[in-house]
Amino acid sequence: MLFSSIIFALNVPITKSLIPLWVTPLGVTAMRLSFASLMFWVASLFMTQEKVDLKDFPTLFFGSFLGMGFNQVLFIIGLSLTSPVDATIIATLSPMMVMIISAVILKEPITLRKAMGVFIGAAGALLIVLTEISDTGVARQGSWLGNLLIFCSATCYAAYLVTTKRISQKYKPVTLMKWMFLFAMFMVLPFTYNEVLNAKMFATPDLSASFRLGYVLALGTFLAYFLIPVALKRIRPTTVGSYNYLQPLVASLAAISVGQDILTWEKPAAALLVFSGVYLVTTSKARVDSEG
Repeated sequence: MLFSSIIFALNVPITKSLIPLWVTPLGVTAMRLSFASLMFWVASLFMTQEKVDLKDFPTLFFGSFLGMGFNQVLFIIGLSLTSPVDATIIATLSPMMVMIISAVILKEPITLRKAMGVFIGAAGALLIVLTEISDTGVARQGSWLGNLLIFCSATCYAAYLVTTKRISQKYKPVTLMKWMFLFAMFMVLPFTYNEVLNAKMFATPDLSASFRLGYVLALGTFLAYFLIPVALKRIRPTTVGSYNYLQPLVASLAAISVGQDILTWEKPAAALLVFSGVYLVTTSKARVDSEG
């Protein structure tokens, strides 16, 4: 989840740099879903074939709708309407949604330790983003509709983590992803293929834009989504969701490394809050632990 969070954190500004100049939001989504579907099916050819029980296909379809199709469409449209800063702030709400949904569906206890971890981590993430705004003096340019879509996307992602927990423990990651992305591709592609065909980056090739798109497809989609079910086999959905708090931290460090930001006292303080929050959530007891 650490690697996945880093990839996702860098994916936001890179994707933002591509839309709408080089490709439309829905065009990016169609490319991501199609590329990931193809790559996971190709990867499955080099692995022992795993049969999926018919009773698990509804969960696969529902998971693909939440985590790939609906989530990505809402996110990319929301990102086109709001700023990456706003999108990062709202993304920190996802672990709280995971905690709430897990409590309802999986009967995970919302312990005091877990709740403290969630809110401490959120405080650290918000500290990074909000101080970056004040340091640069740049006003946020987000719209209420874009922010609302990002929030709905974060909620879908949280529901995806919870609803796919059982099958994530049952099947190999490649098996899960090849079916989920295939379903999501067929959900989205019929309505978006024109967006792909008419993308400016194909009519006017640009090396920089091509490299950025390559990152979005290969790392920001294929690799990042491969790592999520790997993590779900080993840790709880709430813990997986808590790693979203690392994304503002990574984005801030990336900005410092390329000279777009400076290191101030708020950055280490925020980092301490983020990692403390993740630690508290990670070490909180699961329901089975409480019962045992």
